[in-house]
Amino acid sequence: MTMKNLYKILSGVSVLVLLASCDYERINTNPYEMTEEEGKMDGIALGASITLMERCVFPVGTQADQTDYINAYQTAYMLSVDGWGGYFGQDNNWYSGQNQLTYYLQDDWCTSTYKESYTQILPSWKKVKEQSEKNGQHEVFALAQILKISAWHKTLESFGPIPYSHAGEMALVIPFDSEKEVYQAMFEDLDGAIQTLTPLAETGATIMANYDIVYAGSAAKWVKYANSLMLRLAMRLKYCAPDMAKEWALKAYGNNGSMLMSLKDDEAQVSYGAGYVFVNNINHCARSYDECRMSTSMYAYLNGYKDPRMAKYFTEAQVIETTGAIPAWAVDGYDGKKYAPVPPGTAAGAKTFAGGSIPNFNTNTPTYWMRTSEVFFLLAEAALEWSEFGEASDWYRKGIEMSFEENGLSASEVNAYLNNVNKPVEVAVKVGSVNYSAPAPTQTTTQFASTKETRLEQIMIQKWIALYPNGMEAWTEWRKTGYPKLNPVAVNNSPVGVTKEAGIRRMVYPNSFSQSAADAENYQEALKMLGGSDQPTTKLWWDCK
Repeated sequence: MTMKNLYKILSGVSVLVLLASCDYERINTNPYEMTEEEGKMDGIALGASITLMERCVFPVGTQADQTDYINAYQTAYMLSVDGWGGYFGQDNNWYSGQNQLTYYLQDDWCTSTYKESYTQILPSWKKVKEQSEKNGQHEVFALAQILKISAWHKTLESFGPIPYSHAGEMALVIPFDSEKEVYQAMFEDLDGAIQTLTPLAETGATIMANYDIVYAGSAAKWVKYANSLMLRLAMRLKYCAPDMAKEWALKAYGNNGSMLMSLKDDEAQVSYGAGYVFVNNINHCARSYDECRMSTSMYAYLNGYKDPRMAKYFTEAQVIETTGAIPAWAVDGYDGKKYAPVPPGTAAGAKTFAGGSIPNFNTNTPTYWMRTSEVFFLLAEAALEWSEFGEASDWYRKGIEMSFEENGLSASEVNAYLNNVNKPVEVAVKVGSVNYSAPAPTQTTTQFASTKETRLEQIMIQKWIALYPNGMEAWTEWRKTGYPKLNPVAVNNSPVGVTKEAGIRRMVYPNSFSQSAADAENYQEALKMLGGSDQPTTKLWWDCK
């Protein structure tokens, strides 16, 4: 048996055992690590842990994993933030329509989000921390720090306070840190990781190349990604802590942005790597589960702007198997095709929207963590606030050009796209018991405006289009800025006062957080830090515009 095959077997066992755990909220436990003896072979303990951490930033599996990772992604992200962020409608009515998409939060789905964004990555991070400290492999721990923050900032921005500074310690109850404390710690951890990896980046060195499924070990690309992640987190705080936001945004930017992602190939994504071929979760949910559909919000903007990314993102209306025709409720696209978008939060039964437009993905479409176009839009937003970042209009254009390039379009098409007065359109969908209509969400065009607020709206609209299908980031930026304006849910089943206008502001903590007396006390301390009740209407620290 070759060492490569042995690694694959051991790491596969590690994944299966980790997924089999039934107590995902015990954030201090780590019963599924490899033994120290196993880890002596060819660096398997560190390498397998790095691979597993990367597979947990967003759950991603291979064909051999069947639907384990797909179902994890679906309940953690697709049936919540991907809808709240305006990207997808769904052709099913889980829990008889009483679910996240209609603003009725189910505990098992909230638990899934917490588990997939926080708990799953913790054992591997702890293993890397212990082994790298023992062996003096500080560069490996630096990489693990970047991966940890890539996952945990989603937990922070979904729930609020999380255990951070004491995570992984041997204690029955791990205390929470406030949001401000976690952001500060994340910035410092990213800065430390960047300082550790920069000398390697300058010499073109690699790190964990045989186990890194994102950048094949390129220290230079990891430094660029880490700086770009720092910029993303810094801009999150521009309303609640502008001085802190500027400090860390400038640190990420440096003198000229040269250490940020700047080329298409700098994007952080998972598709092939370390001998694996990974499947796209969203494609499976659309084609095999026959549920994920184009949202009406996406149609309103893409069709209204005559955006050539529409056909790149979504298929035409599909032929219905039982009728042999496309659905009668399909609408005209500017490109001469018929599209069939689905409203958000309908609570309609399965197959109501048969023939709806689906994401134009295949099984090998990458799962993106961060693309370079996002970095340019972050710089455009920063330039609106601070002169050190240059001209917002320049970054705005570069963001659109990069998004076009990322989607196989020519940058030469950007001139026509920007030099018109097209506006988003209204949408009406009438099928079965659903009779939905939404007016045009905004009158804002793509031509860069003269007023600061309209410029912000334009930057965020284009960032939202470019971020697709990263619903987690789209939902977070929508909460922070209020843009883009999205179509409201068709059905609001919230029992706790969530409105169609305000939407879900945060997820609620899993019920297991307050089951024992010790956990309940710790949970109450977290709520004090949250500054409000454990409700989806409570705003997070940075949600203060």
